[in-house]
Amino acid sequence: MPTVSEPPAGVEFVHEDDGRVTARHVDSGVASFGDSETEALRQLADALDSHFGHGEPIDDPDAYLAELEIDVEIGENGRPVWLE
Repeated sequence: MPTVSEPPAGVEFVHEDDGRVTARHVDSGVASFGDSETEALRQLADALDSHFGHGEPIDDPDAYLAELEIDVEIGENGRPVWLE
């Protein structure tokens, strides 16, 4: 996969020990990862859409997470706000 030589303004890359790349939007702190810089940027774009309210609404968050086989651990503060 090709790599991005220079990240877009306002984005920083972190090359993780496991080979993945994290792309972080500096102003908002939103981050996502991928197997390459290009994939990390694609994932970050989706995460930013969601963060800024431009993503698609999820009617049943529990079913959506179960479909993706994501186990949400409920901490002492209860359910995460994004599941409310």
